[in-house]
Amino acid sequence: MLYFQRGSPGSWRLLLSLLLLLACKTGSGQLHYSVPEEAKHGTFVGRIAQDLGLELAELVPRLFRVASKDHRDLLEVNLQNGILFVNSRIDREELCGRNTECNIHLEVIVDGPLQVFHVEVEVRDINDNPPRFSRSEQRLNILESRMPDSRFPVEGASDLDIGVNADLRYKVNPNEYFDLDVKRNEEETKVLELVLKKPLDREEIQEHRLLLIAIDGGKPELTGTVQLLINVLDANDNAPEFDKSIYNVKMLENTSSETLVIKLNASDADEGSNKEITYFFSNLVSDDVKSKFSINSDSGEIKVKGELDYEDCNLYEINIDAVDRSTFPLTGHCKVIVKLLDVNDNSPEMAVTSLFLPIKEDAPLGSVIALISVSDRDSGANGQVTCSLTPHVPFKLISTFKNYYSLVLDSALDRESTSDYELVVTARDGGSPSLWATASLLVEVADVNDNAPVFAQPEYTVFVKENNPPGCHIFTVSARDADAQENALVSYSLVERRVGERALSSYVSVHAESGKVYALQPLDHEELEMLQFQVSARDAGVPPLGSNVTLQVFVLDENDNAPALLGPWKQGAGGTVSELVPRSVGVGHVVAKVRAVDADSGYNAWLSYELLPLVGVASSPFRVGQYTGEISTTHSLEEADAPRQSLLVLVKDHGEPALTTTATVLVSLVESGQAPKSYSRMSVDAGSQKAVLVDVNVYLIIAICAVSSLLVLTLLLYTAFRCSAAPNEGSCKPGKPMLVCSSAVGSWSYSQQRRQRVCSGEGPPKTDLMAFSPSLPQGPNSTDNPRQPNPDWRYSASLRAGMHSSVHLEEAGILRAGPGGPDQQWPTVSSATPEPEAGEVSPPVGAGVNSNSWTFKYGPGNPKQSGPGELPDKFIIPGSPAIISIRQEPTNSQIDKSDFITFGKKEETKKKKKKKKGNKTQEKKEKGNSTTDNSDQ
Repeated sequence: MLYFQRGSPGSWRLLLSLLLLLACKTGSGQLHYSVPEEAKHGTFVGRIAQDLGLELAELVPRLFRVASKDHRDLLEVNLQNGILFVNSRIDREELCGRNTECNIHLEVIVDGPLQVFHVEVEVRDINDNPPRFSRSEQRLNILESRMPDSRFPVEGASDLDIGVNADLRYKVNPNEYFDLDVKRNEEETKVLELVLKKPLDREEIQEHRLLLIAIDGGKPELTGTVQLLINVLDANDNAPEFDKSIYNVKMLENTSSETLVIKLNASDADEGSNKEITYFFSNLVSDDVKSKFSINSDSGEIKVKGELDYEDCNLYEINIDAVDRSTFPLTGHCKVIVKLLDVNDNSPEMAVTSLFLPIKEDAPLGSVIALISVSDRDSGANGQVTCSLTPHVPFKLISTFKNYYSLVLDSALDRESTSDYELVVTARDGGSPSLWATASLLVEVADVNDNAPVFAQPEYTVFVKENNPPGCHIFTVSARDADAQENALVSYSLVERRVGERALSSYVSVHAESGKVYALQPLDHEELEMLQFQVSARDAGVPPLGSNVTLQVFVLDENDNAPALLGPWKQGAGGTVSELVPRSVGVGHVVAKVRAVDADSGYNAWLSYELLPLVGVASSPFRVGQYTGEISTTHSLEEADAPRQSLLVLVKDHGEPALTTTATVLVSLVESGQAPKSYSRMSVDAGSQKAVLVDVNVYLIIAICAVSSLLVLTLLLYTAFRCSAAPNEGSCKPGKPMLVCSSAVGSWSYSQQRRQRVCSGEGPPKTDLMAFSPSLPQGPNSTDNPRQPNPDWRYSASLRAGMHSSVHLEEAGILRAGPGGPDQQWPTVSSATPEPEAGEVSPPVGAGVNSNSWTFKYGPGNPKQSGPGELPDKFIIPGSPAIISIRQEPTNSQIDKSDFITFGKKEETKKKKKKKKGNKTQEKKEKGNSTTDNSDQ
């Protein structure tokens, strides 16, 4: 609080000081308050929160606190109203002694963000200390012979206050012999002397008692008194006299003991013993001065006795008395003032008042880490201290106020590169030679979750054999996190997705801690050839960070599927098929054909056929193609051949070990006139054959027209339905086809379920068309169960002859390895060349071969799939201008089911239809050769 008294010079000086303080506050950026000493508890000092620009509501959340180096409990802040008040008794004399300035330095610290403010509270002196004399009584011996105006020094009083409160004035009680004279010396200290106004007469008064009163300048005034006892001595006219009344001496504070300070010399005008002089310390000299200096009573030499320290006391006043040896000795007086010169003998001192550790690695630049205060007891340049920091560290020192420094963050931290810093702060003074002090600080960097787990590589390829045991460990993923503690604790999990109609978690699982990947069920190569999924690694930080790794699990095929027979063997009982063969057929006549597929892939699905010899039969007129399965005659049939032949065909794959199945064909040899319509290429009489062909062609044309009309009507209805109904989904849903192709090199099942969805540019997706190619990716729904088309449809011979590039689908069928089993397909490339003879080996076309064949299959929902064997009338190949038109003739025991496929531009489709009429005669001839080809099928 500030108090002023109108008209008082001290008030004007105090007002001027306050204005200067306000100017300093504006320039230095710190707050200044003042409070009188001895203020009561709770005395208002200032609204510190308001002056610092802080809201009252944020004092508690931001941890508002006040720190002071040595005076922690003198002042306190009320966090409710932000007022700085007096907490305990403040004694200025105890805090600062006789220093003219007495300030309490406070550091105000708030967090979020961290801010440090410097507050200086000035403790104003009040007149709470009266003047005090060192003794309650002073004795003076004065000869009666002293002349008027003789002067006698008197010890003055001292006041612990400062300024006006310590400005003393003196007076003595009125008397007729003595008066008091007050002077100021060079050191601005007052010298008191009693002045003799008239001669003394010992015979009248032997002793005089005076009361010396000291009065300070405070308001109210305080006084102190001392009793002056004056003894009047007889005789000795001349007292010893010094050359000077005051001697000034300057010395270094590190002056060693027994060093001569000064040699005094006093003289006495008397004779004899009255002239002999001895030197003594005056009674005014304190014990502290006597401990530092000594005087030789005979020579008057003053020497250093104790250790001098400028920081403890830089000036000594020594009063010396020179006393003659008279019976009634007279005394001469002088004063020796010793001034000490400062020497740089004190090293700087450092104190770390606050530490904010550890510091987070993502702390913003400028964050305060520590507050450092330095001091040096020396003065001048010897006491000027500068601080420096270890070089090449991401920190720096900022001088905040006088000898206060803040250690702040200068550049970004990275705990992963450096987890802690050992800093050395050096404080050096300006002396010569300079002294320094060091302090070590260990700054630990706290981890922040700024590193995601990292896998060694972004993708792993794993090979697992099918039919593995459930819970089999197939792989281990491992990710490393550069962070520490819980931020580096990595857990693993699957990135869930659908695999077909099932969840990924039904196939595999991953251990959360070890990263081991387990197969939860036996894998089936025919159902799932490759399983691609992602494993996520996440740390335990907040917020957690993560990364994914892709695992491609290839299921290796094992020979676990035996060949399966197709056609009549699949539908008949006991795996036996009967065939009627005229005896007139020639060599190489195809009697029957065994069709089989294998659900495996590669060599495990490569099938070969052989005719097993029967017991008791020396030789057979039939043979089977090793890779075609076609049973043909080895020579012309003779009368000696048995009319009934039982052929046992062994079908086996090339797996290890090989799996087999058998098919039995019962061949009945009949005479040519008795032979019914069958699957043969026998020669007949030209006349009768021509008549038969005419009848057959008539029926064939009628059947083709009826079926074509029905197909066109169905397509129109289907198109109208699709155009009127809104699409359920925006993308095409693939079917689940399984195509097995039979070529000149045998039957080969293609296990990789490749398919391509073909969608029109407008309207709903066309799900009634599937184009298969080995180079196309596998669709997601590979386990659907499509309907099976007729396994016996083929191109016509006449159409193959006119094609520049024939795409031959020799045989097409559906293999299903049980309910929900895998679908397989394999395209083959063939030409119009004759099939190889039995025993010839042709390499399979399929696995690893880039074929130019196309395989077509209905998709689910195609209204044309009401029965097996039905085909759409037109296919459009994606990415090609060609149109594939397919016609299928009705099944009849007398008519061969031939399929006609034409390639050409869309504009040439009608021209192709017109050209068919010109080739009608040639087609009839070819159909005549195959009229009875499938009669038994």
